[in-house]
Amino acid sequence: MSGPPRTPWPPPSSWASPHPSPPRTAHPASHDGHGSHHRIPFTAATVTASEDGSSFTVEWKAPGVRQVAVRAGGRTVASGGPTGKVTVRGLPAADRQWFDLVPDHGQGLHLADREIRLDGAVNFRDAGGYRTTDGHWVRMGEIYRTASLDKLSDRDLAKLKRLGISVDYDLRTQQERTSAPDRVPAGSRYVVADVLGDLGGLSGLPATPEAAAQLMVDAEKTMVSAPTAQKAYTTVFDGIADADGANVLFHCTAGKDRTGWANATLLTALGVPRETVMDDYLASNTYRAKENAATLAAMPPAQAAVYKPLLDVRPEYLNSGFQEVTSRYGTFDHYLDKALGLSHRDVRDLREDLLVG
Repeated sequence: MSGPPRTPWPPPSSWASPHPSPPRTAHPASHDGHGSHHRIPFTAATVTASEDGSSFTVEWKAPGVRQVAVRAGGRTVASGGPTGKVTVRGLPAADRQWFDLVPDHGQGLHLADREIRLDGAVNFRDAGGYRTTDGHWVRMGEIYRTASLDKLSDRDLAKLKRLGISVDYDLRTQQERTSAPDRVPAGSRYVVADVLGDLGGLSGLPATPEAAAQLMVDAEKTMVSAPTAQKAYTTVFDGIADADGANVLFHCTAGKDRTGWANATLLTALGVPRETVMDDYLASNTYRAKENAATLAAMPPAQAAVYKPLLDVRPEYLNSGFQEVTSRYGTFDHYLDKALGLSHRDVRDLREDLLVG
């Protein structure tokens, strides 16, 4: 390469959300019971697809139950005790393979692999499927997060249409939107929610890896405090609150920074513990691993060393966003209220819509 690439603000792969084959959980499905038996007994549950999609590993922990049945396509495909791990093969092809984990008492879970595999987009995944601190679960199959959608194939568009994607929130700058316009399924509504606005015009690489990492730390703070960011995220969360069962997605260029903060805010508002929020954020490192490696391999080693922090997601990046919330607003609830216009009642309604159990 003859010189450092021109790096837009944000850097090409820095503003959107990876993990080692991250855990894929899901939303609860109802199961008959009375009183406390309506409680979801699962403390952990994941579905992980094999690389070729021919098999699925289903794992769970459900203290206090005797037996869990694993159902797919209307039939029982496996079973186990309060802690289990099974591999399921031979299922018919489907856009997403859903599993019902049905305990002998209490409410069940409806699970799918978190990743949506597409020809023309990476880091496309379900935003839900996590357990909250009080034992609820975030529904899957309603909110999605992703990187750029400009390279979607016709097959991808048909798949997203079948998944019911009806609203696309584009968090990118005007320059990004113009150079790589979204492709969206027919009938889907396209909404601009530009997080950076005029702040997106900076260019050039930092001089050192340390400077690059600091740029990312500072950028995360901007996503909390900048008026353009607050306006953009307000648009997204107002839209989610008013979705009335419609499936929505939000994205930026890489699906890890602007998108990452959007999902971290959503999960935190829903009561998901910080450790889980961090895992979801860091999962972009896995979902983007091949693409990031190819980008770095095309550069001289010294340049790649500077560029790598811009492609990564790191704990210190997300933590700087939460620190900015504390510094400016004191509590996360105050941030939701004062910066994004989400009152206590709005958050309660959001939880009623997106949580089960």
